[in-house]
Amino acid sequence: MDTISRENNSMLPMVGVVIGAVGLVIGLYAAISVSKLKVTVNGQTDKIARIDDISAQVTTAQGASDKAARDIASLQSSTQGAVTQIAQDLAGIHEQIKHMEEVHVAKPAARGAKGGGGGGEPAVAGPGEYIVKAGDTGVRIAHANGCSLSDLESVNPGVTWNHLKVGEKLKLPEKK
Repeated sequence: MDTISRENNSMLPMVGVVIGAVGLVIGLYAAISVSKLKVTVNGQTDKIARIDDISAQVTTAQGASDKAARDIASLQSSTQGAVTQIAQDLAGIHEQIKHMEEVHVAKPAARGAKGGGGGGEPAVAGPGEYIVKAGDTGVRIAHANGCSLSDLESVNPGVTWNHLKVGEKLKLPEKK
């Protein structure tokens, strides 16, 4: 029996050595895999830090954008207020001009009524104008100013050429 037991015992250590060797190979493989995993995790950590930095920058930019939007709304409101004030001021100026025009138109009529036509100030011709004198006709005025009667009539619509009034202002056509 001794012989049989020795034969069976000799295989057992061999199997143990093989199993130990396989375990050692698996352990080495696991150690290498863990080391690769650490490198990968460290690489991802840098990327995560960059993402966190970008996120902080986005948050800061969002805050600046919100502030700019509030500033724009405030400027729009104040600009609208200023435009409204300008419109009111212009309306007031317009009313003042209308009043001054009414007063100006009323004064010559009042002067004509008081003086009977001869007591007021004489009309003064400006550039491109002519003041009708006694005995003037459309033909005489046109001839004296170097233009045709039709040109004179075209720049003075509404003038009654048969009954020109002394002191009436006429426009002269532009010379060609």
